[in-house]
Amino acid sequence: ASAYSWLPVDQYIGGIEHAILHLLYSRFFPRGLHNVGYTTIDEPFAGLFTQGMVCHETYKDAKDAWVEPGEIEKRDGKAYLKGTDTAVKIGPSEKMSKSKKNVIAPETIIEDFGADTIRWFMTSDTPPDSDIEWTEEGAEGCWRFVNRIHRLVTEAGDLPPVGTVPAAIDSDALELRRATHRAIAAVTEDLEALRFNRAVAQIYSLANAIGSAKVGGATKREALEAIVLLSGPMMPHLAETCWQALGHDTLVVETAWPKADEALVVSDVVTYAIQVNGKLRATRQVQKGTDKAEVERIALELEPIVRALDGKPPRKVIVVPDRIVNIVA
Repeated sequence: ASAYSWLPVDQYIGGIEHAILHLLYSRFFPRGLHNVGYTTIDEPFAGLFTQGMVCHETYKDAKDAWVEPGEIEKRDGKAYLKGTDTAVKIGPSEKMSKSKKNVIAPETIIEDFGADTIRWFMTSDTPPDSDIEWTEEGAEGCWRFVNRIHRLVTEAGDLPPVGTVPAAIDSDALELRRATHRAIAAVTEDLEALRFNRAVAQIYSLANAIGSAKVGGATKREALEAIVLLSGPMMPHLAETCWQALGHDTLVVETAWPKADEALVVSDVVTYAIQVNGKLRATRQVQKGTDKAEVERIALELEPIVRALDGKPPRKVIVVPDRIVNIVA
């Protein structure tokens, strides 16, 4: 095979700070070789995706020197040098950088929450092409969801194989099957389009459906196996652990991606993921094709949204029909 049979690479993903150095040079050399007739490849990448930056609050002491996050503690909304009453000024959230000392060491985060929680937080909070604000509260919320998935699986007990789902099932079981296959279809589509935060929102919705369903047997196993496989790309350690807990002796990474049953996906009802400042706060089912103004009204009246807005009117509400509501507070 030609040395160039691997090119062009399907997708280049990099931060905006990479545009001048390795992105520019990696494009320059193939184009130069192409122009002098050595190759038939003029572009090494078929697609470019520029992800957002990870941001964090900045801190300064009384002498205006930068202070690392690990050196401070917060009490009553104010920052102090850890173990003292020496006040520290809280500055704006900026791109993590060593110069401003607002970097959180990955080792510290992994030790506190595990690598899966970090990946889940990074993909769930905002669209991947937007900046993300790293917060302890957000990481803790993701850690709770990691544990919730583990509990759903390990507390389910022995369940019959998926292949034994009966042809005729009651309305509760049918609704769980629909939720499962809608999630499979939506997550598949969102991951292929690099819409990771929307894929995560669909997995949250499926977890809610599993948790509230009064259904057992093969139908529940189908839902649990689906949520484990769908979360695998973002939380591989959790997925492998849960896959074994479900009785499999194979690996998730060696298991075929689930396929949605189109007959179960089609519905007159759609589930909106409702976000405030890019963070999922609620989901709500409404009739497909509902007017945007009505969807906005429903979203703004939901208790989690009211609480997140804290009595203030939203600055902007963006309704993507039959999919998502983005509220800018």
